[in-house]
Amino acid sequence: MTRLQRTRTPDGRRLEVSHVLSVPAADAWELLVDTVRWPEWSPLVNGVESTDRRIRTGTAGRVRVSGVWVPFRITDCSDYRWSWRISRVPVASHRVDDLQEGRCRIAFELPLHAVGSVPVCLRALERLEELLVAEE
Repeated sequence: MTRLQRTRTPDGRRLEVSHVLSVPAADAWELLVDTVRWPEWSPLVNGVESTDRRIRTGTAGRVRVSGVWVPFRITDCSDYRWSWRISRVPVASHRVDDLQEGRCRIAFELPLHAVGSVPVCLRALERLEELLVAEE
């Protein structure tokens, strides 16, 4: 089930784009926090250089978006949720909810002004599902 809704998050009011998958939450989380794999599922990220392969609070580096390298920093990474800034601007947070019985929900939390990013998030969710199902 894919859903788009307004919600309140630790970062304030956001648009949440989410999808329920039949994979364990731990597997989804591992894919989301592995910087080497970001280009596999993100339609925008074409390259990553990072201080850590697996992100944590404080991880920094740069991502290549549309051929341009821009700096990023992970501002929070805990409890199956991470937030970041690109060029010092807060962007989407990423979250995995454990639904038990081998199911999870992956959610992207977008600032309200980023409604134009919804199609990109939907495509990222499709790619994440394709990768995770193929790895099962």
